Amino acid sequence: MLVIDSQIHLWTGPGVPPHHGTGPYTAEQAMRDMRAAGIDAAVNQPPNWDPNSNAYAVEAATAFPDRFATLGWLKLNDPGAPERVRTWRSQAGMLGFRFLCAAEEERSWPVDGTMDWFWPLAESLGLPVALCGPFLLPHLVRIATGFPNLKLIVDHLGFVGFTENHGLIQAPDMLSWARFPNVAVKLTGAPDYAADAYPYKSMHSVVRQLYDAFGPERLLWGSDITRLKCTWREALTMYTEEMPWLSEADKALIVGENLRRWLGWTPGQP
Repeated sequence: MLVIDSQIHLWTGPGVPPHHGTGPYTAEQAMRDMRAAGIDAAVNQPPNWDPNSNAYAVEAATAFPDRFATLGWLKLNDPGAPERVRTWRSQAGMLGFRFLCAAEEERSWPVDGTMDWFWPLAESLGLPVALCGPFLLPHLVRIATGFPNLKLIVDHLGFVGFTENHGLIQAPDMLSWARFPNVAVKLTGAPDYAADAYPYKSMHSVVRQLYDAFGPERLLWGSDITRLKCTWREALTMYTEEMPWLSEADKALIVGENLRRWLGWTPGQP
């Protein structure tokens, strides 16, 4: 069974937020941890806290093309941004984009016109886009409707905030987004939202609701490993060994095959 993690962060610079550890997480460290956990490959989402993270993502994908691909970020208000999008896939491992719009100066992007040129261009080029958090997900219906051939990925089970006990608050209407065939959901970070210990049964019903809505073909397993309170192996076996309602065919789709199809990337192939 092919196992591809849909979200990790690789970086080398300082400034990491406390919930992602205390130091850099390099490709070499990830390779070691992936071998120990039985992970075949991973999609790196370069973190915005390291301004060099996109360049490092290309370096990691160049050195280990059978292990790492990338959904990168871009300052869409830069004059040269459209041309960079047009040549995005000329960079080693770059498959598409991931945006949070969490920085103060980016929060208005979805409504002030900054992103208006980006959506049709990404759609025309076949570049998938992952969307994360409370500043972007409220606009998903408009984006998915307006650009039906643009592959959209909802991060972290639809996360838009935390409860008082650090539990998960999902976008309130996200189950209805299953009506858009161009929308998939990452099952990332689940142990971090759980109120209990492994196998995190408090999160199983959340996953089941997404399964019932989106089906097994549009769920993408992942860890976001540097912020989790469990091992990488446990982040995987939570799904492959602890959810008996998932068939073996479901598991194969969710932990690797769906991501391979959605991003058009097979580890080990250029």
